[in-house]
Amino acid sequence: MNTALSWIKAYVPGLSCTDQEYCDAMTLSGTKVEGYERLDKNLDRIVIGRIEKIERHPDADKLIVCQVNIGAETIQIVTGAPNVREGDKVPVVLDGGSVAGGHDGGPLPEEGIKIKAGKLRGVPSNGMLCSIEELGSSRDMYPEAPEYGIYIFPEDATVGADAVEALGLRDTVFEYEITSNRVDCYSVLGIAREAAATFRKPFCPPEVKVHDNGEDVRDYVSVEVRDSDLCSRYCARVCKNIKIAPSPRWMQRRLAAAGIRPINNLVDITNYVMLATGNPTHAYDADNITDHIVVRQANEGEKLILLNDEELNLCPDDLVITDSEGPVGLAGVMGGAKDSILPDTKRVILEVANFEATGIRRTTQRYDFRTEASSRYEKAVDPERCVQAVS
Repeated sequence: MNTALSWIKAYVPGLSCTDQEYCDAMTLSGTKVEGYERLDKNLDRIVIGRIEKIERHPDADKLIVCQVNIGAETIQIVTGAPNVREGDKVPVVLDGGSVAGGHDGGPLPEEGIKIKAGKLRGVPSNGMLCSIEELGSSRDMYPEAPEYGIYIFPEDATVGADAVEALGLRDTVFEYEITSNRVDCYSVLGIAREAAATFRKPFCPPEVKVHDNGEDVRDYVSVEVRDSDLCSRYCARVCKNIKIAPSPRWMQRRLAAAGIRPINNLVDITNYVMLATGNPTHAYDADNITDHIVVRQANEGEKLILLNDEELNLCPDDLVITDSEGPVGLAGVMGGAKDSILPDTKRVILEVANFEATGIRRTTQRYDFRTEASSRYEKAVDPERCVQAVS
């Protein structure tokens, strides 16, 4: 499991230590840290600049000359990026600074790449504009970044500010070895609780307030659990008037630091709650669920197309989530394609359940794949977490 130190500090605000001190102290107190990585490794002297003027290069058709305001002054930078326009706010590496890697997204050099002022085809260039790959990340983790070209900051970005900080890269990601008997630590809240005890600091979990309109969820969906030994708890909420959009940047950064690709606000929320509480959650498009939800074992010969488009031939040992037309999800592992969240989704059913660990483990072994959800269920998640997660 991976966590960003900034997320831990959100729940332990008094925590102050070096990365190595955190690693050593947590390991000695029983939460073994396998290692850590600084997200801003080899990123130096990178600020937010605004492109004030663009001119064609006199001797190169594919190069342009940019006048870039970096706050204290305006500098000239030559670039071949195809996507920049006057007024864009972009990451700028100043003379003497460094980036993590090349724009091709290849392996990052251990010492990074130094940037020096010079000339490109005879025209002075006093720095470099950066793509997200040159900053050591990727479009998977920064989906708003262009496929080819320079990263563009939102309009409210501050010219001259630390670009690395603005991107959420002034952070450290720690990797933990979570043993099977400490499933409570398979969550950011669990790790933060351990950090608070280890460093003798106050633990400040978020205060969760439930806002609903007083309607009865059973007016929208009914749930039947046919085998309580395999599903000891099943909670559901219905959310209406959904608008699919990108999630807040702070949430995207926390997910990306944990190795989960941001997708949209609804999917990101379910992943965020799973990481924070340790209890997996899942969202179904309510308009694609027919009549009701039944949690049962699969029938011989039933099929299910998963979210990753893989088709499974189910067996009776598999626990599935179904509606009146058949399976819509492989319980505790992955949802089905039928009920996936799409750009036009308007109503969703949020599922927070507790599934029996041995059954989930057998299912993942049978189909030879694991997910973030199944890896937690396999360790026997506390059923009481469902209430915390669904809130």
